[in-house]
Amino acid sequence: MKHNIRIIMIPEYTQMNPSQRCSPRRGLALATALLLGTSLISTQAQQASASSAPPSTNRWETTAAAGLTLTRGNSETLLATLSLDTKRKWEHDEVALGLAGGYGEDHKVRNTEFVNAFGQYNRLLSERFYVGLRADFNYDGIANLSYRVTVSPLAGYYLIKEARTSLAFEAGPSVVFEKYQNQSSDTYAGLRLAERFEHKLTDTTKIWQSATYVPQLDRWTEKYLLTFEAGIDTAITKKWSLRVVFQDIYDSEPAAGNDHNDLRLIAGTAYKF
Repeated sequence: MKHNIRIIMIPEYTQMNPSQRCSPRRGLALATALLLGTSLISTQAQQASASSAPPSTNRWETTAAAGLTLTRGNSETLLATLSLDTKRKWEHDEVALGLAGGYGEDHKVRNTEFVNAFGQYNRLLSERFYVGLRADFNYDGIANLSYRVTVSPLAGYYLIKEARTSLAFEAGPSVVFEKYQNQSSDTYAGLRLAERFEHKLTDTTKIWQSATYVPQLDRWTEKYLLTFEAGIDTAITKKWSLRVVFQDIYDSEPAAGNDHNDLRLIAGTAYKF
């Protein structure tokens, strides 16, 4: 902001002739004008400083996504997926929550039915190192999984932490509560190893990838769960975007009669709140 300042040389009062001398009323008016001008300049400077301050980023970022596939004619299929994710970052704290579900039929025979949920809290001890707690819930009617609950205290480290790119690794013990249909429930101690990568290709497009490995401690080569996800999201407006997500879940000991692998390729739209 530029201000033009004019310096006016005023002779001493005693050297002025009577016609040059200001009356008390005129002097009061001049002093009032100077005071108002100074106040206006100060107010404008404060407003400019406030407008140049960066906006706060400590807010919830929430995204809802949906996908729908429907065919009729020679084939009769239905597949619907929904998900809701929210996260928030403070100076020393991070919170992430998520819920997802899907249902599908092929000629009125159910072929997809799952619900997944998670919650994670991180406490930053330095710019990159953090500790936290994570809980996961999984249900899969097609895989005959009644429930799987995993609770994991963790320690993590941001190998990359930049404005457009992040890469974090996590490790910690786990307790797994698991039950398959027509089987007794099982509880065991495990180890959770995880990593997550995210990168903004442009201001409107981002990609992400994550992997998690949870083996049973005393049978870590025989019983384990491996999950992988990769996705891309491209904005078409300020709020709406298109996304494609690939998921692979590998269970080394599935329920009797089920395959080890569950693969999903989900295309849909997302809305950012």
